[in-house]
Formats: sequence, C-alpha cells, structure tokens
Amino acid sequence: MAEADQTIDGNLLAAKSLAHFGVEHMFGVVGIPVTSFANRAVSLGIRFIAFHNEQSAGYAASAYGYLTHRPGVLLTVSGPGCVHGLAGLSNAMINTWPMVLISGSCDQNDVGRGDFQELDQIEAVKPFSKFSIKAKHVSEIPNAVAQVLHWSTSGRPGGCYLDLPSDLLHQTVTIAEAEKLLSAAETFFINATPETHVSGIEQTVSLLRNAKRPLIVFGKGAAYSRAENELKKLVESTGIPFLPTPMGKGLISDTHELAATAARSLAIGKCDVAFVIGARLNWLLHFGEPPKWSKDVVFILVDISEEEIELRKKSVNVGAGLVGDAKCVLESVNKAIKDEPFCLGKSHPWVEELKKKVKDNVVRLEAQLAKDVVPFNFYTPLRIIRDAILAVGSPAPVVVSEGANTMDVGRAVLVQTEPRTRLDAGTWGTMGIGLGYCIAAAVASPGRLVVAVEGDSGFGFSAMEVETLVRYQLPVVVIVFNNGGVYGGDRRSPEEIDGPHKHDPAPTSFVPSAAYHTLIEAFGGKGYLVGTPEELKSALSESFSARKPAVINVIIDPYAGSESGRLQHKN
Repeated sequence: MAEADQTIDGNLLAAKSLAHFGVEHMFGVVGIPVTSFANRAVSLGIRFIAFHNEQSAGYAASAYGYLTHRPGVLLTVSGPGCVHGLAGLSNAMINTWPMVLISGSCDQNDVGRGDFQELDQIEAVKPFSKFSIKAKHVSEIPNAVAQVLHWSTSGRPGGCYLDLPSDLLHQTVTIAEAEKLLSAAETFFINATPETHVSGIEQTVSLLRNAKRPLIVFGKGAAYSRAENELKKLVESTGIPFLPTPMGKGLISDTHELAATAARSLAIGKCDVAFVIGARLNWLLHFGEPPKWSKDVVFILVDISEEEIELRKKSVNVGAGLVGDAKCVLESVNKAIKDEPFCLGKSHPWVEELKKKVKDNVVRLEAQLAKDVVPFNFYTPLRIIRDAILAVGSPAPVVVSEGANTMDVGRAVLVQTEPRTRLDAGTWGTMGIGLGYCIAAAVASPGRLVVAVEGDSGFGFSAMEVETLVRYQLPVVVIVFNNGGVYGGDRRSPEEIDGPHKHDPAPTSFVPSAAYHTLIEAFGGKGYLVGTPEELKSALSESFSARKPAVINVIIDPYAGSESGRLQHKN
C-alpha cells in the first residue's frame, strides 16, 4: 500500500492540525477520550505540560496567550474536565487574551442517553467564548482547528472552544486526504491581519498639544501588542507623564522620571486630557468618572474594539477614539507629532507638580520600607524581595502576584523595569492564577527566572502544581506570605463569635504557621522557612542562583494586613 493510501485516525489528525498551524505548547489534564491525542501531539514536537487540575492548566493557557501573542491551548477530558477548563477560558475572555479550549466529548451516537461524562459542551461554553465549534466527522478536524486558532487572535483576542467527540477521534482518513484537508484549512490565515487605517490621528495630536495637564495611561492591551518602543518614544518626545495599569507596569520602566504611578490619585484627578492606550475604563480605572477623575477630563481612547470605544462614549467625554492595534496606532501618532513636534519640558507646571507628589510619596513609602519589622509586616519582606529581583538584572524575572494585601502592597513596592514582567489577578480580579501563570511564564520564556509573590490563600488554590514545577524542573521560586488565612486569620468581632458553631475556625482562618515549604520537598524541590530579614535574604539568594523549583514560606504577623488588602496605602 502506498504511503498516501495509509490511514491515520482523528487523534493523529488533530495533533497534525495543531502542529501544522504553529502550536508549540499545550497545557492540560489527560484521560478518556483525549490521552492518545496528547501523546500524538508530543510525538509531533508539541510540548505538553500536564497539570493536576484543569483550572490551573487553563490559567496557564490564558497567560501563555498573553505572553507569546499566540493562542494558548488547553486540553481537557469531557464533562467535568470541560467545566473546570471554563475558569481559564473565561479568564482569557475577560482579559482579552487568545486561548483555545479543546475538550473531548461523548460518543455522538450516545448523546441524550446518559453517556460517560455527557454534557452539551457547546452550550456550556457559550457565555465564556467568542467562538465555538464541534467537529462532527474526522474530515472536519483541520478546518475546525484552523478556525478556533484564527478567531482566538482576530480582532479583540479571546477564548475559543473546539469540541472533539470520542467517536470522531477513532475515525480514519488517508494520509493523502489529510494533507488536502490541512492545505484547504490554511485559507483562514490568508490576509488575517488587514492593513490598519486609523482615523482621528490629527484630532488626537491637537488634543495632546493643547492640553494643560495631559496624561498617558496604558494597560496590558498595549503590552500584548508589543507597543513598548512606540510608547517610550511618545512619552520622551512629548514630555507627557504616564500611568500604567497594574499589568502595564514595565512597558516603560517604573523608574522613568515621567512615571506617575506614585502620584496616581493626583494624576487622574487633575489631568485634563487622558490618552488611554490598550486599557479599558473599567473598575481598575474607576470607569473614567468622578470623583476619582475630573468631571471635565477629555479621553482619547485606543482600542482594537470599536464596540469598547462606543460603550465608553455613553458615560465619559471621548474627544477621539482610535480603533486599531496599539502599536500601529502609536506609530501613526508619533509620525504626526514628528511633523510638528511639541514637548512639555521638565519645568512645565504639570510635570513639576506630579514629580513633587511622586517624590513626597516615594519618600514616605521608603521610610516604611526601611524599617526591619519582625514579626514581619508586608513591607519588610517586600522590600527585600524587590531588591533581590532588581539585583538579577536583565532579563528581569517575571513576577506573578496574587492575594489581597500581598498583591496590592506588592504593586506599589515591587519595581517593573521590562515589558510583560508582571502577571497578577487582572481585569477579573481572579484568585488562583498563581502557579498556572508561573508555569506559563517559564514555558513561554525558557530559562528566565519566574518569581511568584503569593498570599497563603491565593497559593492554596493551585499549591499542588508545585509538583508540576518539580516534574518539569522549571525555574520558579514561589514566595508565600503566610499570615494564617484570608487577610490574616480570625478577624471576627466579639459579637460575630456566636451560634452553635462558634468554636469552629473563622471563615478567614487557616492552620497557623502552616509548613507550606514542606509541600514542595515531598516532590524533591527545595523549601525554606523564614521569619527574619537575614533568613529571607539567604533564601532568595540561594534559590535565585539555583533557578530550581522552590517554595519560600514567609511567616507574617497575622494582624499586619486588612480586609481591603490595601493597608491604607495611598498615593
């Protein structure tokens, strides 16, 4: 029999389709009916990172899409596996990151009969995906794979879903037919990125030129589009101060003289023109409304989605809306400014006002950070961690952070100097992303150090994935701020300690001084227990140098935090 006449099954064709269209990594949990599919993918050169839980694997796939600009792929079993995977898919949708969830499903002939893990998965994923498709015959696999990969990155990125019934995975086609199907499916990627023609450039430049107190705000949309060079050029040619959203930090170094992060309240409260690039006027930016923002502020919005801009026009004054990729839009803006340059200058009243506020707030913060407080508060260990990360140099470690006090205070203390080096709870405020994001960062940037700064509650969502770190020997150091619970143990008032179960632990409390560091030691990783500055410095130095999986258990005063997670930290 000629090779072209030989047959392959749906498992191999699905794996060939992913490889054919450039997929290099998959994340997931295997089992019936997708184990052979995963093995076939590995044999074709796709690296499969196997997790303990689909939720963490899904978070990894979503972050991988953000970090690589290519869809992160999550593979799950049917029914509950698909449902668990919805955590990552919904996270990708809310953050507008490209991701594809692929789930096996029950035999099509047994639908409606109560088959093993039966679920109408197409219906289940609808609220959490921008596009979904079910391949009903083996010949439809290449086309379906091409579609979900294409739609996940087109326009506003997001999550897509592909359903592969178990019977389809065992159907066969000839090798010759498979090649024809793969070639035909390539049409989805022809001219997938049309030339951008942005309107509103002149209006944008005019608004910036005539503003008395302009501000540039950018977010992870700008980071996703790789707009850092264009942003820096815009800031330095115009002298306009800038404010990143949390995951926009590092696109321009936090240490830049025009960074207004430490004067955030003043910057957004008094600016008269805000150039918002790749960031949405959602809760993270107080919806662009008073009292946080001036009632007279004029917004210039840059977004890949025209619908997003039109939505914001209903509630704020949008002087210009520029629809397109942030990098492309900024190239056009910079070109227009170059033709008629302007610059605020260091002595401009607005620049001087912000710089003074930044200096005052930094001095106050550094005074708090300078104290070695033992038992640890949040500031002392965060200062030590900040200094250790900065000492690594370039490439800077990727910092993953989640938790209430840990994440919020860390956002003010930890310094980002390079693009896409901060991953946190994001637009949806998702807790549980920690270890999944760490693994995604380590896989996306081989050899780069990844440092997780986690609250003990956030760590608990995905703590078992420390075994995954050890199994793949990923250079991830997980630092757990252990204060005995959510916000810090038992926070009940005396009148709340009542009722028949009053002797149970508080809903916010965990086992005090839990030995989290021993969890990774069970799998052969390195654990550290620290409670003093000297112990923490030693653990960071050793683990950063080793670049091996490690957990540093940092014991924090259980009364150091607050329920808001902000420790009354203001700027």
